[in-house]
Parts: sequence; C-alpha cells; structure tokens
Amino acid sequence: MDTVPHNLATLFAQLGLPDDRASIDGFLASHRLQPGQALPDAPFWNEGQAAFLREALADDSDWAEEVDELAVRLSPPA
Repeated sequence: MDTVPHNLATLFAQLGLPDDRASIDGFLASHRLQPGQALPDAPFWNEGQAAFLREALADDSDWAEEVDELAVRLSPPA
C-alpha cells in the first residue's frame, strides 16, 4: 500500500526533481506548456518522466490529481 502523501512536492520527488518550495516555484516560473499541449508531451521531460505522467493520467492513478494540478499551473494564462 502506498502511504506517501500525494501533493505537488511528492510529485516532483517522484519525477526526480528537486522538491523544495523554491525549486518548485522556480520550475513553474521557467516552464510553460504550449497552447493545447498535453503535459507529458512537453519537451522539458525526459522519457521516464513523460511515461510516468502519461501512465498516471491514463490509469487515473493516485497521482492523477497532482499531475492535473501541475498541468494547470504550467498552462498559459487564458
């Protein structure tokens, strides 16, 4: 059973990225999705990260909510 709390910091850790607040804020400030681009298709992910994101969404896994939140935060303003 997975007992890790699922939040943005643990998602970053799962993706192998620095998961402290300053690093997350820096990532969000320096990366953007193109209009209509799916999160896993962004060029800033490596193959493993993109596969994890695709699987989380396709399987509606425990991570899907955090992956959706990340996609919203990286989306261009409306």
